[in-house]
Amino acid sequence: MAIDPRARIGHVHLTVSDLDRALSFYRDVLGFEVTSRYGRDAVFLSAGGYHHHIGLNTWAGRGAPAPAPETTGLYHFAILYPDRRALAAGLRRVLDAGVPLEGAADHGVSEAIYLRDPDGNGIELYRDRPEHEWPRGPDGAIAMHTRALDVERLLADAE
Repeated sequence: MAIDPRARIGHVHLTVSDLDRALSFYRDVLGFEVTSRYGRDAVFLSAGGYHHHIGLNTWAGRGAPAPAPETTGLYHFAILYPDRRALAAGLRRVLDAGVPLEGAADHGVSEAIYLRDPDGNGIELYRDRPEHEWPRGPDGAIAMHTRALDVERLLADAE
């Protein structure tokens, strides 16, 4: 039996080593709003007043080391922007804050920007293209690809 197609991934909780540093990134760089805070141990953030989209905590221990590269764990989580203009605004905030990009890709169905938070967690900032624009093979199946995304054009098109 398949999962109900209305199911969605609702929020992500991240273990961080420095709560204030992580909060500064998610609030000040990405623009999420604080919805609640649990002392020095956890903070919850959202876009648009939802109870939380992102939970940050130090429950595993303040100052905990980042996971070693090339190990299992979270590859990245994705933040879906409503349209190209909003994605460009998010990208502009990241670049203005001096956060380095790890990549930028056109997947046919979406445009995506890849970066890491201060604890090394992978983040994808993306927007979906309208479904009628998705590339499809001769059999009608979605034909995603990975091509370079022109970041400068994204920024220029959204101004």
